[in-house]
Amino acid sequence: MPMIIFRAASLLWKQGRMRRGFFLGLGLCLALPGSVCAGGSQTLESLVENGGLVVTRNGATIYERNADSRFMPASVLKIGTALAAIHILGKDYRFTTRFYLNADHDLYIRGLADPLLVSEEVARIVAALRGRGLSSIRNIHVDDSGCRLENGTDGAGNTLNPYDAQNSCLAVNFNTINLIKAADGRVRSAEEQTPTIPLMGELAQGVTPGTYRINTTATGNQSLRYVGELFSAMFRKQGVTVSGVIVPGTVPEGLKPVYEHTSSKTLPEVLTGLLKYSNNFIANQLFLAAGAKEYGWPATWDKGQRAMAAFYRNELGLLDKDILVREGSGLSRQNRVTPKAMLAILEAFKPHAGLLPFENGCLRKSGTMTGVYGYAGYFAGERGLDSFVLILNQPKNTRDLVLELLAAMHRKHR
Repeated sequence: MPMIIFRAASLLWKQGRMRRGFFLGLGLCLALPGSVCAGGSQTLESLVENGGLVVTRNGATIYERNADSRFMPASVLKIGTALAAIHILGKDYRFTTRFYLNADHDLYIRGLADPLLVSEEVARIVAALRGRGLSSIRNIHVDDSGCRLENGTDGAGNTLNPYDAQNSCLAVNFNTINLIKAADGRVRSAEEQTPTIPLMGELAQGVTPGTYRINTTATGNQSLRYVGELFSAMFRKQGVTVSGVIVPGTVPEGLKPVYEHTSSKTLPEVLTGLLKYSNNFIANQLFLAAGAKEYGWPATWDKGQRAMAAFYRNELGLLDKDILVREGSGLSRQNRVTPKAMLAILEAFKPHAGLLPFENGCLRKSGTMTGVYGYAGYFAGERGLDSFVLILNQPKNTRDLVLELLAAMHRKHR
């Protein structure tokens, strides 16, 4: 039991603001096996209506509850996606994007699921093409055929919110656009690195003045148009003439690439962004790329699912009864994982634990959806990192109090 609880209790008792029943409850809570208190006499039993818990210390499990039951994991699943990406793609993996030029000076851009094709990267690409002698372009053809996605990202909604952005093999800035709408109705980019483009004005229609990050796939899926307009604006900014239009379509058969761009970001850098910002788009680009690496392009949801299932089975010995993955971000309410399976993922992820955010005294990844609240990560122990899993599938979010109890349990155990 943390001393702070006793100090607070004593202070309130002296001030006459606490009844004797608190101390009786405190004593009862401490007397219960495997139970500690948080915020008065609350126990794990009272805080966890439907959930699974596992806490380890020095390589041994010191507490578990419903450890073999399957729960919706939400974004804690991203730890598993990151681990699978490291094993399937390799730590040295870098995403690529291919560029083709025909005799009419039409430029073709073919995406291969790069999750960090952001404005800064686009500027590097334009500079590289310009350095290869490109001075003028007619039409810009945008080709996302590297992915064959019959359905949208499972669990993503049709809203303007960035976390609902759909996946694609060719997408810029996570399929989101950051803009400012002034009081007089004028619209401009909210990012210094991103030029103002026509699409921004259209997406700002109907919104009040302010700053917005908008999902470009929610209204008619403007993803490819966004790619074309951003590249066109970047070309013009760097002195390359663009005289034609933006055309969605595939690269003609037999046309050879004039440039293959290798991302400036390493896989660990991609994973840092994934886990720090809990980016759903990055998670599923990795999911799709892993499927394509194992089973060939074009990437599909089915290939990603098969690649993940094979990884969990072959590397960690986990079966469908332990973990079922429909997509890589945790958005899908069909995803399922047992606390024991999540523990196995955490144990395997220890060499990469530094990729996780450090919050409230532990390395952890949170997961949040309606009725789903979780944490998974590591406490510091005498022999290194001690894994813990906390997944709640219940109406009330009590995960912070539950985490306090698990942390106290971890500290007490010897």
